[in-house]
Amino acid sequence: MRINLSQVWRALTASLLLAAFLLCAHAQNPETMMPEASAAKAKQILGQMIEAMGGPAYLNAREMQCSGRLSNFGHSGDLTAYLEFKDYWRFPDKRRLEYGKKGNIVDVFSGKEGWTMDHGGVSEEPAEKVDEFQERLQKSPEPILRYRLKEDGMMFRYGGQDLVDLRPVDWVEISDREGHRYRLAVQRDNHLLVRFKVIIENHEDNELTEEITSYANYHMIDGVQTALQVARTRNDRKVFQAFYDACTYKPNLDANFFTRAALDQRFQEVGSRADKKKAGKAN
Repeated sequence: MRINLSQVWRALTASLLLAAFLLCAHAQNPETMMPEASAAKAKQILGQMIEAMGGPAYLNAREMQCSGRLSNFGHSGDLTAYLEFKDYWRFPDKRRLEYGKKGNIVDVFSGKEGWTMDHGGVSEEPAEKVDEFQERLQKSPEPILRYRLKEDGMMFRYGGQDLVDLRPVDWVEISDREGHRYRLAVQRDNHLLVRFKVIIENHEDNELTEEITSYANYHMIDGVQTALQVARTRNDRKVFQAFYDACTYKPNLDANFFTRAALDQRFQEVGSRADKKKAGKAN
């Protein structure tokens, strides 16, 4: 019997390639990876993502200003209205949100302080809203990626491959020393963040809330890849959606922009005569 060496070689080559593929797939299976290898893989993906987001420009960003439309949703998750808004940040813990065309409804958070401006004038934010801002700040991707990755007790794990919104992604899991777990879906071809998932515990009733934030329509702005479409669901119910039409990381905001004094000045500029009269009676 004559042996066809070329056929044997092709069969052997195919067998070796299949074995190599299976070995690679097994090595990339998060359930079979050793903890050190899993952590190294997760950190590699995070490093690629931060570099794709802008590297030093992303990590060293200190201020941001965006404007766009904010979607409001009812209790059943149905869209009720669109609202124009402006969003200002001074990282890591100062934020100012102005709502409406005139920007005459404003919320300001500065660390553990907060103020709100409405038709009645300027007042302190309720303590629970300030606490909510602080908690969300610690469990958002930007503070985690910019400031928290080197915290003591941070643990990293590779979560495997998946399809998210029809895009191939790698999942990365991060756990902090308080036991909070965060999952990030990173697109495999461009290394941009597609989805961020966090489990939040309600301290009043000990119930768990799953929040998922999705990012789309990235544009390079001032050296930073910026998602101009952001949506959030809470326990599978849509609660937030924003469409940004303009952003900058160089707004050159006034030093006092995130203070009560700035809100008092803002009220004098945009408050109506009736508003100011109402505020005067309240004071």
